[in-house]
Amino acid sequence: VAAQNCRKRKLNAILNLEEDVCNLQTQKESLKKEHSQHSRSISRMKQKLNNLYRDIFSRLRDDQGRPVNPCHYVIHCSSEGGVFIIPKHLVKSEQKQGNEKEPKQQ
Repeated sequence: VAAQNCRKRKLNAILNLEEDVCNLQTQKESLKKEHSQHSRSISRMKQKLNNLYRDIFSRLRDDQGRPVNPCHYVIHCSSEGGVFIIPKHLVKSEQKQGNEKEPKQQ
């Protein structure tokens, strides 16, 4: 009787593990689909952002009416909602200072 009960518990444990494996495989497939959808969404957002960036720079002019070169400037959005056009060399130096103040977190 003890051996029979032991076999029964072992069989139940195996069945529970098989069910867990099946559930985890279903969850894995669901997560893969979700990841794929998010990746596509991010790609679309990046494309829209690039289009917006190009559109903004195509309309910008300096004080003499010449087009602003996107190679020399970047669009910066502040946390308060302000949008600024900043020379790239200033942004790079600010980023270096910010990186020195805050250690990288992984």
